[in-house]
Amino acid sequence: MTDSTSASSPLIIGVPKETCPGEQRVALVPASLKALAKANLKVQFEAGAGEAAGFPDSEYTAAGATIQPSRQQLFADADVVLQVRACGANPDCGGADIELLKSGQTLISTSDPLSEAASLKPLAEKGVTGFALELLPRITRAQSMDILSSMATVAGYKAVMIAANALPRMFPMMMTAAGTVKPAKVLVVGAGVAGLQAISAAKRLGAIVFGYDIRPAVKEQVESLGGKFVELELETGSSEQSGGYAKEMGEDFYRKQRELMTKVVADCDAVITTAAIPGKTAPVLVTKDMVEAMKPGSVVVDLAAERGGNCEVTESGKTICHNGVEVHGPTNLPATIPYHASEMFAKNISTFLLNLVDDGKLNIDLDDEIIRDTLVTRDGEIVNGRVREILGLPPLTPQPVAADSNSTDLADSTDDSAKESST
Repeated sequence: MTDSTSASSPLIIGVPKETCPGEQRVALVPASLKALAKANLKVQFEAGAGEAAGFPDSEYTAAGATIQPSRQQLFADADVVLQVRACGANPDCGGADIELLKSGQTLISTSDPLSEAASLKPLAEKGVTGFALELLPRITRAQSMDILSSMATVAGYKAVMIAANALPRMFPMMMTAAGTVKPAKVLVVGAGVAGLQAISAAKRLGAIVFGYDIRPAVKEQVESLGGKFVELELETGSSEQSGGYAKEMGEDFYRKQRELMTKVVADCDAVITTAAIPGKTAPVLVTKDMVEAMKPGSVVVDLAAERGGNCEVTESGKTICHNGVEVHGPTNLPATIPYHASEMFAKNISTFLLNLVDDGKLNIDLDDEIIRDTLVTRDGEIVNGRVREILGLPPLTPQPVAADSNSTDLADSTDDSAKESST
């Protein structure tokens, strides 16, 4: 099934300045514009949209874009709006942009559709065609559009930097005239994209790195990065879903896991946790007792803080001291490295946009799995099957094919989003 828009003039792509508190990324960077121009797309940016990320307006105009001083006029002119955070991914300020959108427009962004499904109702009521990039299927063709993996890479790296900065000791072993400095021990829980990046970064800094995941299959990946794979005597059964992601396990499994993990955690100077379940509360993997068993001065960095946290004592968005252990609950880490995070996000979202465009026109082809699975609102309806189920809405006929939602995604604890998501 294909629906093409008809237009005699080039499609106008609007990129507004992000309004979510603390968000410094921008949806497109100057380097993105060449490919869009080749597809006969005109791009407008709200004045100052890229400044916080290190991209001044002058760089956009040099690349062929137009700078629009008025946010209202930007939304009025645009056929397609590209944002980093909209709807549920920008709960404090996103509603103001809903008022600026108009029927027939297309919005491509992150929107936290599985946790904040109700936030999509106003988008549908406006008649906006909305795409949620968090819902991209885990297929090879979609890898270049996968914002969750891109932002998880940034978050995994930054988590190690936070741990290294907070730890009152150095990561590497050093031979000095004053004696030998022993290397720090770092445990990374979860060997998805964020976890593997954290293992790699910690190893490059000279730490002794341990990696744990319920999927035995990732042992080789952990060891290829110089980490030591932690093997616990647990019955994992079928611990992997399609696409290589760990599935959600039962509470009895997590209880046994926590018991065996206590000794491992207590022996480490820094623990980085990365396990998140899309649309659900993150599993508690590091208990209060484990934290209290750690040496004073140790550090925990919990990348699942926005989803409730993998550490029992984590407070989202805060750094606390518990029994002498510094526990970090960062949110939206990619926004703290906005230059490179924006470059990666821009590559993902521009590739997605180009997949929607045919001969300079939007072509919403529902036979394309990428388009079908990410489409959340259209023609006044919420059309995504997973989102409709969350909202208690009856399924549409025919139902869009949706990817498996019951998986523990160890790769994408961002912004965020997934909010990452921790996008």
